[in-house]
Amino acid sequence: MNRKTFAALALALSLPVLGAPALVSAQASSAPSTVQAGTYAVETHHTLAEFTVNHFGFNDFFGVIPGATGSLTINPANLAVTKLDVSLPVSGISTTNATLDGELTSADWFDAAKYPTIHFVAHKVTKTGERTARIEGDVTMHGVTRPLTLDATFGGSGVNPMSKAFTIGFSATGTLKRSEFGVSKYVPFVSDEVRLKISAAFEKQA
Repeated sequence: MNRKTFAALALALSLPVLGAPALVSAQASSAPSTVQAGTYAVETHHTLAEFTVNHFGFNDFFGVIPGATGSLTINPANLAVTKLDVSLPVSGISTTNATLDGELTSADWFDAAKYPTIHFVAHKVTKTGERTARIEGDVTMHGVTRPLTLDATFGGSGVNPMSKAFTIGFSATGTLKRSEFGVSKYVPFVSDEVRLKISAAFEKQA
């Protein structure tokens, strides 16, 4: 290998390293006070809802629903005025089992053709800790609307080094009974209670 070839190879290998500090230094802040007041849109590609049920008493089984859309209006100094409106596409339900996914989106379960979205609207947000809050609202699923409470935890905020958008993130948990929404197939063998776990990112709008 001559000197020119070696120099070119060394430069090519160093480029990812040279670019790394910019990404490493762009860290999100975990302090809620750093959240910028305003209206945000769901960052669809990094938002995911997970649901878990117990399968015949043997084990827990879970799936995910990607593709969330919606908006969040927030002021960290006054959480009471928070507005949250999010929808999930039922057709996106995924358990990594194509046969089961087809069953879950069929008329026997969630009936994606007739009820294409799961829709949550918050009505009240109450601070419960330095980085936590309780979100009370209504969820509409399978044509039925019922109250749902989520316990949310603030993740972080800052400028996303890739998209350059000011971004905030949260996680949330909650439970619901699927039979209350008319999705009762195999209850109680497949548990009526569904545990929810949500990881959501939001980008600030201009």
